[in-house]
Amino acid sequence: MNDPSSSTHNSQVKDLIAILEEDYARFPENQTYDIYADDVYFKDPLNEFRGVKKYQAMIGFLNNFFSQVEMKVHSIESEAGLIKTEWTLNMTPPLPWQPRLSIPGKSELRVNQDNLIVSHIDYWHISPWSVLRQNFFSGKKASQ
Repeated sequence: MNDPSSSTHNSQVKDLIAILEEDYARFPENQTYDIYADDVYFKDPLNEFRGVKKYQAMIGFLNNFFSQVEMKVHSIESEAGLIKTEWTLNMTPPLPWQPRLSIPGKSELRVNQDNLIVSHIDYWHISPWSVLRQNFFSGKKASQ
């Protein structure tokens, strides 16, 4: 038997994925924050906090501090209340020699029954130290 609530939820998740795809394409500009729960949990290798306002402030910092911020999405998939993305974040820090930083990673977004993201955890495929080194050794690949 088909559960009507299950097909509605699947449709809502597809809508949520479409919004995320659009957000990633214009990241960090004009992000859709109402897809996040007010008390969303966020964690990455440098930050850990709760609250959509803090998440919004962090995205604002990226947008204001770095230039040429670009999010390349390699895949988005969903399974049982979890949306997984693979991406590479590229940006230029405000240094005179303008090194280009490249951070390959993935996100796991947990979605509740109201189709809101309640948890957003980013994993980097390189260490924060490797990212810092890119400021000074631009010839190195992100994985080195």
